[in-house]
Amino acid sequence: MHDRESAIALWREHNDDESLYRHALSVEAAMRRFASARGEDPDYWGLVGLLHDVDYQEHPDEHLKHARAMLAAGGYDEAFIRAVESHGWGLCSEVEPRLYMEKVLYAVDELTGFIAACAYVRPSRSVLDMETKSVKKKWKTAAFAAGVDREVIEKGAAMLGMELDELIAETILALRDHAEAVGLKGAV
Repeated sequence: MHDRESAIALWREHNDDESLYRHALSVEAAMRRFASARGEDPDYWGLVGLLHDVDYQEHPDEHLKHARAMLAAGGYDEAFIRAVESHGWGLCSEVEPRLYMEKVLYAVDELTGFIAACAYVRPSRSVLDMETKSVKKKWKTAAFAAGVDREVIEKGAAMLGMELDELIAETILALRDHAEAVGLKGAV
């Protein structure tokens, strides 16, 4: 099993953008929460979330085309690499999420970004005082966080057998637990 420090070192070997790092930490937080809720290994799931975009900064137009080589060089096994590749299913990868962990990653990747965008426009700039209804209100405005593919999030929730509201609520709670690290503590 890899440790978090070596995963961060691998991430930093290929990335230096702090906004991307906060996103990686956000997805890690969500993955850890969902793993704990299912009685799974939060450290393993968290590392999958942390490294899911390992190749994005160096290869934004070929996202996930280089992740396999980077992760293999870091000593990650096939199951780990497959999980990372599955989050781009139908977008930049043909690897369909099959395991529950893969479905969670698929669902929360875009969602963490959307929740962050919602937090940034709040007076508090925080997830600590954010509720699901605030996110759902922005959800309906197509121009808000227009780069976030809401269909992917909805498809992910359906794959998980969860209502969208429940997925949003759990992801907010995950981000609250790590609000300072992910840059969403704001002024609360």
